[in-house]
Formats: sequence, structure tokens, C-alpha cells
Amino acid sequence: MATSVKPPRSTFVLGLIGAVFLAMFAGLIALGAWQVQRLGWKHDLIQRVESRVHAEPGAAPGPSDWPAVSAARDEYRHVRLRGRYLPGADTRVQAVTELGPGFWLLSPLRSEAGYTVLVNRGYVPDARTAQSTPPPAGEIEVTGLLRLSEPGGGFLRRNQPAQQRWFSRDVAAIAAAHRLDGAIAPYFVDAERAAPLPGDLRQAPQWPVGGLTVIKFPNNHLQYALTWFVLALMVAWAGWRVWREESRRRAAHKTP
Repeated sequence: MATSVKPPRSTFVLGLIGAVFLAMFAGLIALGAWQVQRLGWKHDLIQRVESRVHAEPGAAPGPSDWPAVSAARDEYRHVRLRGRYLPGADTRVQAVTELGPGFWLLSPLRSEAGYTVLVNRGYVPDARTAQSTPPPAGEIEVTGLLRLSEPGGGFLRRNQPAQQRWFSRDVAAIAAAHRLDGAIAPYFVDAERAAPLPGDLRQAPQWPVGGLTVIKFPNNHLQYALTWFVLALMVAWAGWRVWREESRRRAAHKTP
């Protein structure tokens, strides 16, 4: 007995199926190409950041430069500041570092030029230690990495200035909470480590510990690009199967 073959699809249905496959294929190829572009951008970003981090420290941007400060141009610049810390205005921001959970300790520094920069002096393990570690008195030079403000708060946690509960280094909000006057830089500086850590971390180092800036950028764009391209090939293969099946149907129902 002859095998039953389904009748051919109408021209309209074939056109609709073809349009769907074509749209899916084009969309997946576009997504893969976009990830390739992102891969190039990420490599360029990593190279730029590496060159900034290891460069000789330069002067921190002053007020005339602040409108042009951006992540693309300035993030992780190696900078130098001279000035005096303002007493009684330290801020603790929750942090998780390679030394464990604790706080970043931020202190405002009034620069020689008269403007104020928040300096992340480093990590402290708990609130008690943070409160007992005042900034050094007198004129001081600070070198570190320029970081952009982190407005709002952390993941699912909003800053609460009235309660002095901070989950991100929000420069404007911290300055407002401490009523800092004058020009406030729109960035903060992660201070470098003043002394090497002891080999045994159970021996408390000199708090706060600077130099714990995490410079790591997730770079999964190649995997994502390959995933989209493989999915595009699968769509193309499925389209070819549909075309072959339709050709078989039309051949079986072809009138003599």
C-alpha cells in the first residue's frame, strides 16, 4: 500500500513560513554580529583601563574638567591629590572584598585648589574599627584610581542618608549628608595601599586597607556570539528541512 503524503502547502502559508524563518535567521545573525562588536569594544576597554591603572599618576581633574569627566575617558585613571582631610565627615559604605565583608571608609579631602574630593581610604572590617580610624592630620598626598559616583544604592538596597546606611559610593548624596560646602568633585578616588598586607591576615593590618579596587570586566561576548550563530544555523537547517519536505509533497502530488 502506498504511503500517504500530505498535500502541498498553499503559496500564502509557504510565504508566511519562509518569512518567519528568514526573520529568525536575520535576527540571530544580527545578535551574533552585535556580540562580536561588543567583544572588540570590551578588548579595547580592558586595554585602556590597564594602561590607565599602570600609568604614572597625574593631576586629578579640576572643576574646569568636571563637565567632560566620563567613564570612557576617565574611569580608573591613576591620579594624585594634595590637600587636607576634613575631620568628622567619614562615611562607611558596605562592601565585600577579598578580605571579607565590611566597609569602605570614605573621607573628604580639601585639595590645594580649594575643591573637595571624596577619598576611599580603603577597607575596614567592621563599624567599630571604622569609627576609630580618623584620617591623618595635616597636608597629605594621595594617589589612587579615579572612580565615578555610584548614585542610588546597591543591588535591591537604597542608600539611607538619614540613618547613615550606605550601600554605594554616591558622591553627591554623601556630600549633602555631611553638608560639605564648596565645589565637590563628581568622582571619588580609591586610595592606593599604604603598606603591604601581612602574610597572615589574622594579624590585623593597618586599617583601612587601600588598593583593593576590583578591576575585572566580564567578557563572555565570544560565547554569546557563538551561541547566536549556532542558533542561526539551526534555524537555517530547520528551514531547509521544511523546504525539502515541501518539495517531496509537491513531487508526490504532481499531476502527470
